[in-house]
Amino acid sequence: MSHFTELNARRAHEIISHYPRARSAIIPLLHLAQEQEGWITNDAMTQIAELTGATAAEVLGTGSFYEMFKFHPVGRYLVNVCTNISCQLLGGEELLEHAETALGITDGQTSDDGLFTLEDVECVAACTEAPCFTVNYRYFHRATPETFSEVVAELRAGRSPMEKGQQGDRGEIPDHGTLSRTLQHIPADRKAGIVAPEEAAQAPGWMPTETGENA
Repeated sequence: MSHFTELNARRAHEIISHYPRARSAIIPLLHLAQEQEGWITNDAMTQIAELTGATAAEVLGTGSFYEMFKFHPVGRYLVNVCTNISCQLLGGEELLEHAETALGITDGQTSDDGLFTLEDVECVAACTEAPCFTVNYRYFHRATPETFSEVVAELRAGRSPMEKGQQGDRGEIPDHGTLSRTLQHIPADRKAGIVAPEEAAQAPGWMPTETGENA
């Protein structure tokens, strides 16, 4: 029985077709599974293993290396509060305490309504803008408890809070697991130069995006 929807099953086969070896597609297939359910289920790992010729243990071993993949249910919005050194010195711990109070949950828990999962995380690579928190990896810089409460209120009301976020993150916040509104489709005759390792005749190089005299 297929775990993937009919559409995602077709996407899975398309993804695999762009790799010289099927198991090289494990990571993008994990992304596809997480986008479908919001997290990666055992059934998803079993199907990915079948599609790629790997074992379910190998799929889990690959995915569990990456913090971005979740192997348990999470809320619609994954809230990460940074408490690493820069954020900690500028109020990260206090921000986390406020987040726990505002959401009624502690680190690693999900709210009863299924909207929020809270995580205390290490550096989110925005040390000059501390303290920071993210919602589904959309950034909120130099955050205050008031900012956090406003963002949560907007999300609970079904509105986007991104006018309070980083400039490059403006727009709606998609559900957890959604990486892009548009899945990239690469034509079968355009494999971006990917070949099996034993067939590689030269080092990787940049490929022009245009052809002709302007390339």
